[in-house]
Amino acid sequence: MRKENCDFKTGFLSEAGSFLQNKDYFAYTELDDVACWVAVKGLDADQEISSAELAVKAILEKFMEKPAMSRRAINKYLRHAQNILQAQSLRVRLKASIVIVVSDYSKMIVGVAGNSRLYHFRNGTLTYKSTDQSLAQEIVNSQNRSLDISQHEERGNLLNYLGKPNKFQPFVSKKMKLTDGDVLLLCTAGFWGDVSEIEMADALEGVKDSEQYTDLLEEILLSRQRKVVENYTVAAIFVNKVYQETNKNKMKYIKMIAAALVLALVVGGGTIFYQVKQAKKLAELTVEMKDHEKSGNVYFQDGNYDEALLAYSEGRNAAKKLKDPIHRNLLARKLRVTQLIINGDKSAETGKFTEALEHYEKAKKEGKLINGFGKEEVEQRIANMDSVVEIVDAIKDADFRFEAEDYNGALAIYEKARKKALAISFTGETQIKTKIEDTQEKINELKKVQKELKAEGLEKSGDQSYARQEYVQAIESYTLAQEIYQETELLAKVLGLERKIMNANDKLNPVPQVQPADNALPNEAEPPIDEVTDAS
Repeated sequence: MRKENCDFKTGFLSEAGSFLQNKDYFAYTELDDVACWVAVKGLDADQEISSAELAVKAILEKFMEKPAMSRRAINKYLRHAQNILQAQSLRVRLKASIVIVVSDYSKMIVGVAGNSRLYHFRNGTLTYKSTDQSLAQEIVNSQNRSLDISQHEERGNLLNYLGKPNKFQPFVSKKMKLTDGDVLLLCTAGFWGDVSEIEMADALEGVKDSEQYTDLLEEILLSRQRKVVENYTVAAIFVNKVYQETNKNKMKYIKMIAAALVLALVVGGGTIFYQVKQAKKLAELTVEMKDHEKSGNVYFQDGNYDEALLAYSEGRNAAKKLKDPIHRNLLARKLRVTQLIINGDKSAETGKFTEALEHYEKAKKEGKLINGFGKEEVEQRIANMDSVVEIVDAIKDADFRFEAEDYNGALAIYEKARKKALAISFTGETQIKTKIEDTQEKINELKKVQKELKAEGLEKSGDQSYARQEYVQAIESYTLAQEIYQETELLAKVLGLERKIMNANDKLNPVPQVQPADNALPNEAEPPIDEVTDAS
């Protein structure tokens, strides 16, 4: 039997993300001579029927009834699931995106309807990726160029999917050979939309098994810290050893035993298809949830609402994974109150005071549902609204003066506005502080220019005194100018004046000339030195 002479290991996870219900579904079965893996994303809003689960069970039931690895057989499996979804579309149209892989442990065939995907890695390199049946993929194909469509606005606009009312045309690949060490990755759009192919390949380095690989991929996905995390499913198949063909005569499938086995599993709830979370992981999630809530409360009390928002969001996600509705709702409320306060503060800062009050009133109302959470902060903001209006008006006046280059006037108004902002803990205080710094910088620049002009005037006055041979006055002017240049850090000017001061000192205190000896010949006398006046 093939299965006994190969080594395929499957690890997977399927999570609801930020939502209460997980519309994704993954399942697989490995028979003696053929195996089938199916990952599906539900696309409808039916709360009672899981279209993804329905499709997976329909596929596996048909597969176990007639297990085969051929394009024709896989097409039949997909059309059977299509018929089941159409028949069950009573309240709403059931829709799903599916990827199916069937393998005889040496080769594989891939089937796709929608944008659930298969990635095939060999030696850490992506060798095959299934093609989406979406408008985004059609656009890329028509442009005949390679493009990452993970963020394309039309990536979710599917041209084909399970449950499509007419012209259902799934894609079924040709047979593809597998080799030892290959890795197959089945995933839904909630996963590949945030994890790139490069990251998938890089994550393979150093991992020992499929479970470690899927856990690492989940960490990469959650590290994005999205405010909204979609349902996501990712399944990894590590092909440690493929079946080696020894002859062309294939063994017959044991249909009755296989069908009975899978039917029992499906009816019994499909427990073989899911890995139960270990108690340790649940305990870790509980601690994580409480830690995030505690951190969020500290940030909230300190007025660091952006960090509080992130902490509450992470805590709520942990509560969802734990299926703890009490903490999930509590953290969702705190998240809502924090976001409303942030929105109110932003509106107040931009002068939208009516809008700000609306946000604060909503925050107050939401907080009442959880023991008045944020009541003091919100009521204080409402009470301070008159002061906020004055502050914002003052900032506008100061901004006008700044643009008119009345920097001293602007600075005085900014400083008064900041003093009021600090008194009421106005969130726009940091912006006022920045404006003060910018204004002070402008004032300093003007003062520097004025000092330089004064120094230039003193230097020019010194040059004029030097030209009139008034060396004492020249030295005084040069010295004063040099001090100013030092203050303004114009070192080249400082050195230039140093030379002028030395020249003036030389003129003021000339070095006496040495008289020639009495017996010196007339033609041996020193030549007279021409004085050069430095008028610079």
